[in-house]
Amino acid sequence: MNFFNHFGRYILMIKGMFTRPENWRMYWKELMHQCSDIGIGSLGIVVVVALFIGAVSTLQTAYQLVSNLIPKSTIAQIVRDTVILEFAPTITCIVLAGVVGSKIASELGNMRVSEQIDALEIMGINTKAYLIMPKILASFIMIPLLVIIAGVLGIWGGRLAGTMAGILSPEEFDGGLLSGFLPFNVTFALYKAYTFAFIISSIPAYFGYFVRGGALEIGKASTTAVVASCIMILFADYILAALLL
Repeated sequence: MNFFNHFGRYILMIKGMFTRPENWRMYWKELMHQCSDIGIGSLGIVVVVALFIGAVSTLQTAYQLVSNLIPKSTIAQIVRDTVILEFAPTITCIVLAGVVGSKIASELGNMRVSEQIDALEIMGINTKAYLIMPKILASFIMIPLLVIIAGVLGIWGGRLAGTMAGILSPEEFDGGLLSGFLPFNVTFALYKAYTFAFIISSIPAYFGYFVRGGALEIGKASTTAVVASCIMILFADYILAALLL
């Protein structure tokens, strides 16, 4: 019953963002602020994670392909498809769930505990639309861009690691990179990116918006939001793969 209670309040929160819309111009500044926080603020960790994921993928793929009958360019094909289909969208968004999700939950939780949200509601402002919608829209804009950056850097990191370790030459990697490429893989990665972006922004916003108590409860809400977001990302990853692949 507790799950259905949370799910019902979550749906009502999403619905509440559209029931009493404000002047859309007032959201622009907040949207740009959230784009900066979510995109620019998370760029560093995304770059580091993507580079090392690509590098490790190349090294481990080369370790497992021990047969001389398999061309070395196959390593590049496996790294390319693995990074695009799984590592870039899923691993990046799980990292972002910790970075962005905890920030959203703690920010809204602090506003709720300090009664800033109550003050806005007294002034007649639709707080669900004003506080939560810009975060979700900014996630839709920035997280797919971060996933694209992670995919490019992951493949480049794999190419660099393979070249530096002497596993295969740059020409062999580039040849495998272009061999048998399916454009739908990129489309599928973007489907996942937009789905995960909604999860990363809306679930922590729910836990932060409805928190009650003090600093301890804010910390618990942030932790619960990150855990719930990661679980939902993995669940959505499986559903999308089962439906679209």
